[in-house]
Amino acid sequence: MNDVYAHTPRENGQEWHRLDEHLLSVAEMAQSFAAPFQGGRVAYLCGLLHDLGKFHPLFQEYLKKQADGEMGQSVPHAIWGAALMYQVYWGKMRNRYAWQWFSLPIAGHHAGLHSSHYLSSTLEQSLKEQHFREVLNQAESFLKEFVFPCMQSVENVCSFSETEREMWIRLIFSALVDADYLDTERHFQLELSSLRTPVASITDLWNRFTADQEQLTSRTDDTAVNRMRREVYEECVCAASRPQGVYRLTVPTGGGKTRSSLAFALKHAVEHGLDRVIVAIPYTSIIEQTADVYRGIFGNDAVLEHHSQIEVDDEKEEADERLIQQRLAAENWDAPLIVTTTVQLFDSLFSNRPSKVRKLHNLSRSVVILDEVQTLPTELLKPTLDALAMLVRHCQTTVVLSSATQPFFEESRFLDVFSEIEVKEMLPLPTVNRHFRQMQRVDYEIWKSPVSLLQLVRFIRQHKQLLVVFNTRKEAKECVELLQEDEGVFHLSTLLCGAHRRRILEEVRERLKKNQPVRLISTQVVEAGVDLDFPIVMRQMGPLDRIVQAAGRCNREGKMDKGNVIIFETEDMPSPKGPYRTAMETARFLLAQRHPNDLHDPNIFREYFRRLFASVDVDSKNIQKDRETLDYPLVAEKYRLIDQDTVSVIVPYAEASEYLRMWESSPSRYSFRRLQPYMIQLYRFEAEKQEKDGWLREVADNVYEWLGDYDERIGIKEEVYDPLSLIG
Repeated sequence: MNDVYAHTPRENGQEWHRLDEHLLSVAEMAQSFAAPFQGGRVAYLCGLLHDLGKFHPLFQEYLKKQADGEMGQSVPHAIWGAALMYQVYWGKMRNRYAWQWFSLPIAGHHAGLHSSHYLSSTLEQSLKEQHFREVLNQAESFLKEFVFPCMQSVENVCSFSETEREMWIRLIFSALVDADYLDTERHFQLELSSLRTPVASITDLWNRFTADQEQLTSRTDDTAVNRMRREVYEECVCAASRPQGVYRLTVPTGGGKTRSSLAFALKHAVEHGLDRVIVAIPYTSIIEQTADVYRGIFGNDAVLEHHSQIEVDDEKEEADERLIQQRLAAENWDAPLIVTTTVQLFDSLFSNRPSKVRKLHNLSRSVVILDEVQTLPTELLKPTLDALAMLVRHCQTTVVLSSATQPFFEESRFLDVFSEIEVKEMLPLPTVNRHFRQMQRVDYEIWKSPVSLLQLVRFIRQHKQLLVVFNTRKEAKECVELLQEDEGVFHLSTLLCGAHRRRILEEVRERLKKNQPVRLISTQVVEAGVDLDFPIVMRQMGPLDRIVQAAGRCNREGKMDKGNVIIFETEDMPSPKGPYRTAMETARFLLAQRHPNDLHDPNIFREYFRRLFASVDVDSKNIQKDRETLDYPLVAEKYRLIDQDTVSVIVPYAEASEYLRMWESSPSRYSFRRLQPYMIQLYRFEAEKQEKDGWLREVADNVYEWLGDYDERIGIKEEVYDPLSLIG
């Protein structure tokens, strides 16, 4: 066993990575990662067996050729540990499907989680192969000393429901993959591995936060808005000592819910001995703003901002060091405070790819804040809420549903999965209603007839400062082009990279403060959570919650008597499809029956979402059935918050080129983080076309460099499709 290895040396002359040490180290780490959700022993066995196939002489020969710089033929190694557990457990336990707990994670730790049906038939064939018997012979002493003694002490997880079992296996898979990546990183990139020690604990963050809150309180004016924000903050801190579970935080736009929800989360984590806080936000524009605020409080190293993700070719089992380094660059959310997108969170939660699923075990023993929770796609709500319920019931996770426009999921008979969990109000409902009455800072106006873009532009020119929010990038861009000769015209969309949007927002805020002309033409990226304060906001007709969120950018600080929010339609306004159209028509129906200023009443959203959930299929792709049969690839294919594949594109803005060369010369999660602010997302089909036309260069799987023009106002210049709604 002493001459059997898991990995080649990092450089000539250095030590090889011994296989027995690797298997034991991965087993111990995986066990600790899975302990919070009662999966420790299962994960330990998976760790011991995940690279069992590397005991075979053919794999050892392949490693030696790799070390000598030769192009050896890769030898599959992940299937054999899975085959052993299938052989041992099939039909031999009261739960005849117990083999799935082990075989699915082990077989998938490179290629991704297979479907149970496919893997079963594959393993049946593997058991008949001579290669399998040779692996067992070579690994005999290791199996006898470490593996077989553990097989009698495996937890019984039969009490899980079918969909809970599906998620539990994915979490075991996450624990295994992360442990494997971490131990491999320790061998190949020891200096990077040592940087993983958190710079601050949750308690440290809470202490820094309270100190910052005291300073903030001492320097803010005693206005009605600030008094309400302080009251919200104090209520959230008081609620933090209550038991773990699901909490709802309902605060009017501009009421300080971002800061107060973090106060709850940090204090709650300290009270219950939890490991981290994860803030999931629907738009990258809000992430950039929120992460900047958090860094100002806690320091750069304490906050992980994660929205773009390297997609490596997980299916390969080669020992090529560069491919291994790209795998290791995937994030595992081991920081105490993570700011991410809802796309990154939920697409990962239903993924079958190792690089995406790696981080999921760190959702356990965490507080997860879902900011602007109403933006979750209605057609995916049933599996989404079911997964959250699993985390709350079995993983020591607390979930915070934060919004000014609360959907009240548990009141819908179509979301019975979530109705079984008590949702605790962070603020008493009478207090919430009082806050909404106090925060009536705008008057709503609905234009009765559609207008042309030229008419709209004439209206815009009559006003010194206003924000206009369109449903699509196309109309926003056309409006900007008509205004391009005017003073103080700015544009925001997802085709501008994060660093660029951040600079524009800084300039817009500065001009607002100095009472200079500023007309901001934007897509939906600006309408929730972005800290702007305009006297006039115009919002194209859309879902009711989107209209109110956009209104939160109007008279935000309450310095005017009333701001003005105008709801308009254009003559050539594209007709949306699917759930967005249903939501828009539901909003139209309610607005036709009510006075526009009824939008100040939080109870209107109870009615709105009740109607909306009854009008759409909350599991339109039948994902729950596929989860019950453990068809992981099909679930991953169907569950997409953005319905089509997207890729990350690095644009030539500011220091992007410098950071790209740095990442290409030494791929790591640290160099990749430097690139995130310079990325946009494009649909895959559009990226493939642009690559053929010479506008894109692939620098890694699903990561491209933009070779065309990048405009200071509208971003990338070639006409491309814009992935709308939730951008990750």
